[in-house]
Amino acid sequence: MAEAEGWPLLSVEPSRGLVDEKLQILVKNLRPKQQVTLHTVHQSEDKDYWEAFGHYNSDESGTIAVSKDASVGGTYKGVEPMGLMWSLRPVPGSRTGPRLRKKDVLSPMVFHISVYDGHISQGFNQHSVLVTCAIERWYMAPGVRRVDVQEKGVRGTLFIPPGPGPFPGLLDLWGGGGGLVEYRSALLASHGFVSLALEYLSSEESNAATLNVSHFETAYHILQDHPMVRRDRLALFGLSLGSFVSLALAAYSKIIKPRCCVCISGSHIIPEQNSQPNLCEEFSKMSDKVRIRDNQFIWRDIILPIPADPSMKLDVGQIKCPLLLVNGEDDQNCPTVESAEDMALIMDKAGNRHLLQVLTYPGAGHLIEAPYTPHHRASNFVVQGTKTKVLLLWGGQTKPHSDAQEDSWQKILAFLQQHLYLVAPWAKL
Repeated sequence: MAEAEGWPLLSVEPSRGLVDEKLQILVKNLRPKQQVTLHTVHQSEDKDYWEAFGHYNSDESGTIAVSKDASVGGTYKGVEPMGLMWSLRPVPGSRTGPRLRKKDVLSPMVFHISVYDGHISQGFNQHSVLVTCAIERWYMAPGVRRVDVQEKGVRGTLFIPPGPGPFPGLLDLWGGGGGLVEYRSALLASHGFVSLALEYLSSEESNAATLNVSHFETAYHILQDHPMVRRDRLALFGLSLGSFVSLALAAYSKIIKPRCCVCISGSHIIPEQNSQPNLCEEFSKMSDKVRIRDNQFIWRDIILPIPADPSMKLDVGQIKCPLLLVNGEDDQNCPTVESAEDMALIMDKAGNRHLLQVLTYPGAGHLIEAPYTPHHRASNFVVQGTKTKVLLLWGGQTKPHSDAQEDSWQKILAFLQQHLYLVAPWAKL
């Protein structure tokens, strides 16, 4: 595009990419030292509007490069190439407690990025836009296949990377919110792993009163038997309650033998049940012991102090595969840091401490997700089995939590590649 003198130009690359790809944002043809506001807005599938903005001053040539120039105000400050993504927040006047989550992974998230004259912080729709553009952010890379799974009482969605395969496989387990959550599996498939997003808390076959280890073993077999999966290269990937389930399966299942496990914001402090613990029922028994502050429910004290009685813990000393724990120090939902410390002691005593790697992030909360997605300190949550909606405090501060999401995601991918690929795929070229 030719540069017309005096007409601002905005470039955002890639204009269509994955949610974990960094953006290169460049504004040109401004006046020297001009004050401008860069603003992004997104309407979610729930019809909520989210926005972020930064205040910038152009250089002597009338240019702003977000990758190297600092924001002097707004929803983020400093040199933050992805600040317009990770500092997204509901627009003023929004309902209480929304959470930005992608439901239909077959469609993109569309963001409108605009440049305004001057440093403004509100009423953006009342100001004239100097220049604007729209970008697409995807959880599914081109060529990734989405396959519904409904067999043997198992419900979920399988995501298969492009290419001939077979690929390593992941059993993707979300937390106590229930339902089928697909976006993480779609993104993992975009990075070369067949991922089965498992629904295990909302169907008649998979409710908190009847669920047990055999359900997960069946799901594991379905994944393992798929022709596009390396049956000897499977992993468990859990968040919150899903992390507890992953730990229990790795420790006790005679059938599930993962090559590695990734557990985000989870704990091992749940009463054991002989050979086949009723995982979800035992968790739900404890979830009524909560604190309420400023109308926000705090669950982290439910299992504190960490019990000394071994019968109140999963015996992680029996785990025989590499285990990565990812925790935030400001997790207000679960005492993950204290749990990780106790797990390290158990594994040290059992002689398998060398299998454990722990990432602990100061200022991060419970919901550690893909990089550049917004931080939710608190959000609405429906308590399984009661249909009661509460405002749940997850914890964390926006900037350190966002840094944790970016750092941990790269380390999670590296961990999975290390333990699931004999040779990294790019080394086969």
